Amino acid sequence: MKRMWLRLSLVLVAMLAIVALAACGGGTTAPEAAEPTAAAEVPAEEGAAEEPAGEVSGRVGIVLPTKDEPRWVQDETRFREALEAEGYQVEILFSQGDSAKERANVEDLITKGVQVLIITPHDGTAAAAAAEVAKNAGVSVISYDRLIRDTDAVNYYVTFDSLAVGAQQAQFLVDNAEGTDNPLFLYAGAASDNNAFIFFEGAWKVLQPKIADGTFRVVNSSEAVALQDTLELTRDQQSAIINQVTTNWDFNTAKNLAEANLTAAPAEDKGDVFILAPNDGTARAIADAFATDTDVTSFLVTGQDAEKASVQYIIDGRQSMTVFKDVRTLVNDAIAAAVALLQGETPNAQGAYNNGVIDVPAIQSPVITVTRDNVQEVLIDGGYYTAEDFTGLE
Repeated sequence: MKRMWLRLSLVLVAMLAIVALAACGGGTTAPEAAEPTAAAEVPAEEGAAEEPAGEVSGRVGIVLPTKDEPRWVQDETRFREALEAEGYQVEILFSQGDSAKERANVEDLITKGVQVLIITPHDGTAAAAAAEVAKNAGVSVISYDRLIRDTDAVNYYVTFDSLAVGAQQAQFLVDNAEGTDNPLFLYAGAASDNNAFIFFEGAWKVLQPKIADGTFRVVNSSEAVALQDTLELTRDQQSAIINQVTTNWDFNTAKNLAEANLTAAPAEDKGDVFILAPNDGTARAIADAFATDTDVTSFLVTGQDAEKASVQYIIDGRQSMTVFKDVRTLVNDAIAAAVALLQGETPNAQGAYNNGVIDVPAIQSPVITVTRDNVQEVLIDGGYYTAEDFTGLE
């Protein structure tokens, strides 16, 4: 019996030893099994915290002119979403039509460490000071949609083909004019906006030969009449005309000016008239004024931007055309330029615009003339608007 218990004791001891060894082996194995899990968890947590910092390879600051126009609010959203999706930090400020605030915004963004600055200047000339602050801080400057003038502190200009905008507006009027002595009313944007000059330059080069040969007769600008034989206008000559017909990009200013022009014009200067309006907002205001004048038999009026309200005016026959500038493309072009600069690469420029000091390399987006005939094709089928946005589309 004792032997049996002895054998059993030996068996138990042996079994306990095996279990102990297994336990030790399991203890060694368990950490090895747990270690990858822990290692997977810790780097995953660290990666979640560090990954954005690793992906974010630059900071972009953007200064837009005002929150009071839907265009710039839409641009803010597009810029923010696209740049953040690419892993860049972005801060966007608005200047609210104040050049001093614009400069303060630029200084604020510089203190926050931006490396590339995208600016749509309120006043192209006044914005030179803000651009120079950025240059002195080693920040690259992209002038967006409007050119910053009279400084060498601008690296690139992202724009629509602004000369083509004016040319397309003018060409529409030319293509629809018959005979001679057609009354022509000229209107322009703000004299403080360099784009107003570029748009007008593009339009003048198409209209001037037709003014000189008698197809059109300018009604509301003595300066334009005095220069009707001059194809290439100097900046001062353009300024003289624009100051007479500026709308300041403002609906009420445009409406009041059109009403004053109509009041001053005799009946023989009306009838079937042709109107160069600089953009859609002013086009609608001017159209409303001309529509109420009983001496106006018909009118053709230009525009640009393809604003929703103006597209409806075109469908209704109250505005004749607009020049469509797909701001989605423009935003993408600006982002591509900013990313290239952040990565030490050279943006793909096509041409240049002289800003009074240097030829600024330009990245230009195309523009399209839209009339009632191609609203569906360009704006609806192209996905910019939906058919439900409008009434009267067939």
